[in-house]
Amino acid sequence: MKSRTRTRWLWLAVSVVLMLVSAVGASFVQTSGGEVEVKDLRWETSQGGAMSGLLFVPEGVSGENPAPAVVVSHGMNNNREMQEANYVELSRRGYVVLSMDMYSHGWSDPVSDIGTLTTGMYQAVNKVAGLDYVDDERIGITGHSMGGISSNVAVQLDEAMGTGLISAVLINSTEAVYADEETGELANIYGARDVGILAPQYDEFFFDDVDEQGSATAARDFIDYGNAQSFLHFGAEPEDEPREPGVFYYQEVDGEEALRVIYNPSVTHPGAHHSPQAAEDTVNFFEEALGAPNPIPAGQQVWQIKAVFTTLGLIGFGMFIVAVTSVLLRSSFFSSLRVADPVRIRSADRTGKIWFWSTLVAGALFAGLSYLPILTSVTVAGGGWAQIQTYGIGMWAAANGLFVLLMLAAFYFFYIRPRSISLAERGVTLSWAKAGKTAALAVVVTALSFLTVFIADYFFSTDFRLWTLAVKTFPADVITTALFPALPLLLIFFIVSSVAANSINFVRIGRSEKEREWLNTMVLALFNMIPVVGLLLVQYIGFYSTGFLPFAEANIQTVWLYPFVVILPVSTVISRKIYRETNNPYLPGLINGLIVTLIASSNTVTWAA
Repeated sequence: MKSRTRTRWLWLAVSVVLMLVSAVGASFVQTSGGEVEVKDLRWETSQGGAMSGLLFVPEGVSGENPAPAVVVSHGMNNNREMQEANYVELSRRGYVVLSMDMYSHGWSDPVSDIGTLTTGMYQAVNKVAGLDYVDDERIGITGHSMGGISSNVAVQLDEAMGTGLISAVLINSTEAVYADEETGELANIYGARDVGILAPQYDEFFFDDVDEQGSATAARDFIDYGNAQSFLHFGAEPEDEPREPGVFYYQEVDGEEALRVIYNPSVTHPGAHHSPQAAEDTVNFFEEALGAPNPIPAGQQVWQIKAVFTTLGLIGFGMFIVAVTSVLLRSSFFSSLRVADPVRIRSADRTGKIWFWSTLVAGALFAGLSYLPILTSVTVAGGGWAQIQTYGIGMWAAANGLFVLLMLAAFYFFYIRPRSISLAERGVTLSWAKAGKTAALAVVVTALSFLTVFIADYFFSTDFRLWTLAVKTFPADVITTALFPALPLLLIFFIVSSVAANSINFVRIGRSEKEREWLNTMVLALFNMIPVVGLLLVQYIGFYSTGFLPFAEANIQTVWLYPFVVILPVSTVISRKIYRETNNPYLPGLINGLIVTLIASSNTVTWAA
């Protein structure tokens, strides 16, 4: 018994060490070994709203030695940390970098409309321009997707206000402005600024055009058609040979030499966040436009090392959930929830096995076939909720939970009940006392798990993430926003899924008990993941082969699936680990539901009422 207790504390210690190594390592990379200071900013804008951002200040920068600055922005449903490739690589080359949270994202105040949201970039430029160690004649901006749209708005505001603060613009994964809004004629709205476009060849949202016959063209052919060519010709109708991607083109505008360039990396829209080629293009652009105080070849990149460390933290976070639950189950208050011996997988006859496999297949088919109809209808309608993304995902999750619940009801009436199998033995029924402790333990585990994230952020300005999957800090408002409707909807899925995977589990796969356990868990995790992976494969195999999305009307909804490729199988493993110690399917269901809700709600756009 003592040996088992020591093992549980050991796993808890290992998970904490992994998260600590993650935070220290990620901090070391993003500070260039201590040569870049990272400041967590909150400031009041001229519009009366609060904005947040991470400010990277290289060593040696001062009022006597000002440096060029670049404001970088994420896109819709993301946050400031998503720009890690850009802020790591630019700051280590000597630029002052402000990675902003757009309005309605992260720690910035929510706004009620997209028009106000897109003005945030200009507010961030004003903030940077007011720093005495910034060369206000060399300020650049770059934004991804909605951040790119915000970059266009920032240029227009810069012109309208007559401030002339923006010298260079790299529009990432969104369209430039090619024509005058009033006349519709080709125009150069950027003036003498240096401007580039980073146009992914497999962008799901932008860079379609029309050919000579008026037919739609694919994003991968963007460079060959009118919008791209007019941009590279500074807003004029092309008259010479087609201009090429990756080449700097210069022209005198208003007595100054200006440049235009289009980069065309072979990545997707969200892939531009996590692409060595896109990072290289960004470095090259600002090197040409602003000049780097500390030139380093663009291909020499270290942000990937930070990504490895933050992924390590994500692994440690998942391990911590299981380990801290196991340790708390040994406390005097929660010990009544623990069972003396680990719960084993039950055996079943041939009929039971048919039910088991049929339930898995039917659940996977329903999940895959229902996703697009539910998400497209729900997110278009909006529902009036502050977070449309979590509302839509929650509705899909709840629909799947209810479908599985119906199948479990049929399983019970036609198989379990006739055989007098006890639901109490499987933990399906709980006393009120145990139910209360179950809920309390789930809240405590969730709070302790996210406490590790806040500690990493407070001391090291890092979080735990892998590309689009991020476990990060959040303002208190996120908790109240997540409570309804996202939390109840996601709890329906995770609780029902836990009951199905743990209490109604009658198949032995493998020979030894240990082999049966991990094979069974692997099968359950696989079937949880199949609908998500299947949809993504259909969407992107078609996209890469034809240049057009098979489900073009659901471009953003399929992008939202990326984190669930990891979340769904990992939550299954967590569920199995906790159930084996408690014979209680509701505890892991509640823990998974609470944690996934907070992850989802802290990584999306939140509209003000």
